[in-house]
Amino acid sequence: MNETKKILHIEDNFENRILVRRLLQAADYDVIEAENAFQAISQLRSNRPDLILMDINMPDVDGYTLTAKLKTVPGIKQIPIIAITANAMRGDREKSLRAGCDGYIEKPINIDTFLDEIHYFLEGNIGKYPANN
Repeated sequence: MNETKKILHIEDNFENRILVRRLLQAADYDVIEAENAFQAISQLRSNRPDLILMDINMPDVDGYTLTAKLKTVPGIKQIPIIAITANAMRGDREKSLRAGCDGYIEKPINIDTFLDEIHYFLEGNIGKYPANN
């Protein structure tokens, strides 16, 4: 069995956090949550996740800005950050990647493929998950 991977999920929507938490915990991932940029930075001071799931549309500091900031912090910048967003228009994937995200998952998440996507990114793959190209 693989060692338990730790995932930080940054999401302001309560229902979205519950869904992602349930899916990840059912697959034996250790889930850390933050509702906003301030909580995310606080969590990162005491936890080093293997992967960060970043909501893009958050109040105060958006996911693009937070990602760009995290990608400058030694010890954090190497952690893969995956945009998980309802921004699914032409160019949104590229905007996420330009901000520093290592991958992109569209909302609403597909519960049938979500765990495969997470595994794909934890294996060090970058860019959008192949099934969603």
